[in-house]
Amino acid sequence: MNKVSNTLSVAICQAAPISLDFDGGIAKATTLAREAIEGGAKLVAFGETFLGGYPLWLDEAPGAALWDHPGTKACHRIMLDNAIVPGDERLLPLQELCDESGACISIGAHERLRQSLYNNQLLFRPGEVPLDHRKLVPTHGERLIWMRGDGSTIGVHEAEWGRVGNLICWEHWMPLARAAMHNLGESVHCASWPTVREEYALASRHYAMEGRCFVLAAGLVQKKADLFEGLENVGGSAEARELFEAIESDVLNRGGSMIIAPDARVVAQAGEGEETLHAELDLSEIGETLASLDTDGHYSRPDVFELNVDTRAKDGVNWKN
Repeated sequence: MNKVSNTLSVAICQAAPISLDFDGGIAKATTLAREAIEGGAKLVAFGETFLGGYPLWLDEAPGAALWDHPGTKACHRIMLDNAIVPGDERLLPLQELCDESGACISIGAHERLRQSLYNNQLLFRPGEVPLDHRKLVPTHGERLIWMRGDGSTIGVHEAEWGRVGNLICWEHWMPLARAAMHNLGESVHCASWPTVREEYALASRHYAMEGRCFVLAAGLVQKKADLFEGLENVGGSAEARELFEAIESDVLNRGGSMIIAPDARVVAQAGEGEETLHAELDLSEIGETLASLDTDGHYSRPDVFELNVDTRAKDGVNWKN
């Protein structure tokens, strides 16, 4: 009997975000996503915090983590003032694109909830509100700006072709987060990164192998000059400009996006510049690879190991009548 093929067209938009300029970033993302969808993609992925741009000064600007740093404070204020909020009408172009095309779009953003910023990987899907995934543990210096997410945003979207979910950057080294996602049975997983350097590629390929799913490892392209351009778009700040000027490197995020099969092989690989990476996925490969490894099934020991996932939202303050 011939193997029945169940193909899915996907794309990664490896592009430069417009740092700090959320409105400009939404417009650019909508244009890129539309082009990818017109090229046949039914799932389009962008890198970590594409909307607002990855906060490169935390790693690259000497002194950014010092207490009361004027430039760091200025950047935080700008992000709070411009970040997306739940139900943000500025995101409607992305939602409308999904509604009219039937495609899904995974895109990272700085999100404001009350007075805090979160790293949110939004999954836009046709006819439904976006699926949130807020980063569970901001990595290292990221804790200066982002609040920790909770279990209420661990989930997947049930598309007509299968299930799709998101994890962000170093969450791919959280074994229990991976186990929870594998239990949800993803067909395709969107792994968002600031750039897909060697160890991030290893984590993405490991996730595909372990979860027996396809992985879209999406990175950004960012240069020092991009920070200044975005800053001017939102009115500028002498303190933020001085912070950015202290950054020594000219190229800060180098793309490297890749699309990975359930056996960990690389299906498609991007370079270091802006490009849209396309691939046709044969989803029937998932069932074939499960014959040898199913970490949520025949390769698990539920009699020995048990994982409990608390999916309640943790707001910290509960108002009762």
